[in-house]
Amino acid sequence: MNGKNPDYEIYHYSAKEIVRYVAECAALCCVVDYLFYKTPWVLVAMLPFSVFYLKWKKKQLIRERKRRLNYQFRDALNSMSVAIQAGYSVENAVSACVRDLEQLYTKNEDIVMEFRYIETQQKVSVPVEELFLDLGKRCQIEDIENFASILYIAKRSGGDLGNVIQKVARMLGDKIDVKKEIEATLAAKKSEQMIMSIMPVGIILYLQLTSPGFLDMLYGNPFGICAMTVCLAVYGTAYWMGKRIVEIEV
Repeated sequence: MNGKNPDYEIYHYSAKEIVRYVAECAALCCVVDYLFYKTPWVLVAMLPFSVFYLKWKKKQLIRERKRRLNYQFRDALNSMSVAIQAGYSVENAVSACVRDLEQLYTKNEDIVMEFRYIETQQKVSVPVEELFLDLGKRCQIEDIENFASILYIAKRSGGDLGNVIQKVARMLGDKIDVKKEIEATLAAKKSEQMIMSIMPVGIILYLQLTSPGFLDMLYGNPFGICAMTVCLAVYGTAYWMGKRIVEIEV
């Protein structure tokens, strides 16, 4: 980590990602302009929306990164639990966990880098419970924060750390399994919502391809622009509400 721990509430785009997402936004603006306006100046006016698109995409990437870290943390706790059952101390279990994680994931995965950092800091006498508290504070993932708090209390009060980690690992595993079941159930609903969202666009495109001139009265004049803007606003609101319904935080 080069001495700097990542803040999981912040995401920095690479140059490649910026080009990719700006291109996606430009393509989306072109599609909207073709279907609803067919006016070059409207297309130019929509291009600044790439800034909002990048912000929205960043929120998605942050959420996905934290979700992936949460799931990977379960594997890390399972590895620590096995090491502790074999007679390792918590500190040595972290070192064993690093080796296991490097076999499961690439070395650049957040979970591998985090546990490698914890292992390194242990060697300079930083308490392991404080390192996990720091991880929980930076990622703001409830499961990791809860584990860090329990570990801190158990460590400071002289509790049975091995038993604590094993119980938390089992509880976290059960919780993540439930999350995955809910996500699998919602996946079908998300597909339905996406199909329903595409249908209005598909109808407009179908009319333009099969009946040229049928919608010409809605293009190139103030009334048509206003009418299409209202339709686009209604469509956007319906899409946003549909996404909110199927994207349940679990």
